[in-house]
Amino acid sequence: MANQYQVKAKKHLGQHFLEDETIAQKIADNLSLEGYDDILEIGPGMGVLTKYLLKKDTTTHVIEIDTESVVYLKNNFLNLADRIIEKDFLKFDLSLVFKDKPFAIIGNFPYNISSQILFKTLELRHQIPEFSGMFQKEVALRICSKEGSKVYGILSVLTQAFYNAEYLFTVPPTVFTPPPRVDSGVLFLKRKANFKLSCDEKLFFRVVKTGFQQRRKTLRNSLKTFNLSDNLKANTIFGQRPEQLSVTQFIALTTLIQNDID
Repeated sequence: MANQYQVKAKKHLGQHFLEDETIAQKIADNLSLEGYDDILEIGPGMGVLTKYLLKKDTTTHVIEIDTESVVYLKNNFLNLADRIIEKDFLKFDLSLVFKDKPFAIIGNFPYNISSQILFKTLELRHQIPEFSGMFQKEVALRICSKEGSKVYGILSVLTQAFYNAEYLFTVPPTVFTPPPRVDSGVLFLKRKANFKLSCDEKLFFRVVKTGFQQRRKTLRNSLKTFNLSDNLKANTIFGQRPEQLSVTQFIALTTLIQNDID
């Protein structure tokens, strides 16, 4: 592998190149490879993770917005050349590559778009049975946190409604070039066997997002925009704050609201 300095890390793209081979292999090995034949790596940079994915019995695709990194990958991974997507993951229509096929997502994600990557994954959850990647540590912990935690929020509830989320390990800044100012955290998401909700999914997203916009208020106050009946608002669940509700309780809450506004 050519040395890491052949591609210059670009601040506006949030690039921090992982140099630790052991960590790269651990991230690659998180995927079970069960139930799908394709992997999509987001932001491969110079391929420190990619080379371990290519050793697996799957088809690896990468999506990279940085032209310099794309040139590097084409020159150093000849067998990958026709599966390099030079596009912005957040804007690219993945059905052009995968159609209706299932695929896993993996990557060392740029901190500045990591939450957006997760939201797009949730939109495509019917096709994505597994997801493994590196986030800023506090974001990874938030995604995996449970009710009652101060960091439990929108990302926690929406992700855990459809996936089992596990925080795997912490990665120090010293293994990156350039080193970020914070620790990173690697997590693994495995889609639940029954990942379809028993309530209206669009309404569920709206209830969760609206509830946490004013997380210190009770749900009776934070959900005022739904114009709910006084009878429903008398339910004890509306006396709680959003961070007190489990994912199951948010689903039950959405069902109550759905029945009230129908």
